This record gives sequence, structure tokens and C-alpha cells, in this order.
Amino acid sequence: MKIDVLTLFPEMLAGPLTVSIVHRAQRAGVVRIGVHDIRDYAHDKHRTVDDRPFGGGPGMVMKCAPLVACIESVQAREAVRGRVVYLTPEGAKFDQAKALEYSKLERLLFVSGHYEGVDERVRVGWVDEELSVGDYVLSNGTIAALLVIDAVVRLLPGALGNEDSARMDSFSAGELLEGPQYTRPEDFRGMKVPGILLTGNHAAISAWRKEQAARRTLERRKDLIEKTEER
Repeated sequence: MKIDVLTLFPEMLAGPLTVSIVHRAQRAGVVRIGVHDIRDYAHDKHRTVDDRPFGGGPGMVMKCAPLVACIESVQAREAVRGRVVYLTPEGAKFDQAKALEYSKLERLLFVSGHYEGVDERVRVGWVDEELSVGDYVLSNGTIAALLVIDAVVRLLPGALGNEDSARMDSFSAGELLEGPQYTRPEDFRGMKVPGILLTGNHAAISAWRKEQAARRTLERRKDLIEKTEER
């Protein structure tokens, strides 16, 4: 898979892309990730990428020319056209189902917005999809793009040491949260591991885990159960 991020702040990705699962996936050839500075496509001496909005109003708007030039240049570097995803609070809500959908694509281009957003003509003419990571406002879309990349990459075959890990994660197994997990020691300051987990009875353990997952989901995210029942 190839992922490209178009951003005004490539430095924000320098650290996160060189550690943990995303880094290992790149080293293993599971995914290739390119980071592109939109300012490199602004041709005036000040590398201007924004301007005041027509009609007035606060803030600045990202200009068409440098952003479109960046999108077109990056698209042309691969034989397969990438899906262009613009990160914005106005987009559809990102979830595990969307992460799974993205993980099956050959190529993704993430456009990281900033200021008061991008010129509407870019959204109409060059963006395939708009995506939000939640009902809050970030300083720019680069942080959101990183979140989506992490969720997608871990679903790619070969990204995790144990392929069952992704399938058993919260939101991957029937819209339920993951239940409680324990490791050694068996007794920590009087807090003991549930006895069922020490029996070696895999069928009983599996049933217990399903019960705990359902209970935790009901207590913490009842909306997920209601969502499943509506289907």
C-alpha cells in the first residue's frame, strides 16, 4: 500500500512515522508512506499558501494553486490513482469500518487542512472524500491524518506480529469493546487474576471473554449495542 500525506507541517510526522508498528510496517515493505510539503508548490518568493477569504471574515483560506499542484504532482508519481481524502471537521466520522475499507485500497492521499480550511474549488474538483476524526477542532489536519494512518496500517497483512491482534481489537469484533486483560503476576497487591483465566479451558475462557466484552460495552458504550441491534 502507498500512503501520501500533503501537509504544511511535515515535521509533525517525522517522529511518529519512525517508531512502533507504522515504522516496522514500512521497513517490512507492507506500506510506503510519503510526506509532501504543500509550500514547495507555491512559486512566489514567500511560498504563500493562504489568502484572505472573498466576502470577508476571520482567518485565512488555503489557496487553490499550490494545493492542486501538490495533489496532481503526487498523483502522477504512481501508476495507480490514489483516493484523495481531505481531513476536516465537516467530513464523515472515521471509525473502524472505514479503517478496514481504507486498508483494502492500493493507495491513499491525505490532504491536511489548516487555517479556515481550503478553497471550496479544491474540495469540488480534486477531493474524493472528506473525513473527520471526531467532533472537535485540531490546529491542523496533519494530526488527524496520522491517527487514520495508524488505524489503517495495523490492519494491513504483515503489519502486526500476530494477525489475530487486529481481529480481536475493540470495534473489530462485532462492535464490542475489548474485555479486561491480565498478565503476570497472578496476585498484585491483593488484586488477583480471575480464576477462569488460569484453568486452561479455552472454551470457557472464550465464553468468559465474550461475556466481559458485552458487559463492558453495555456499561461504557451502550450506543454500540443499540447500533448493532438496529442492523
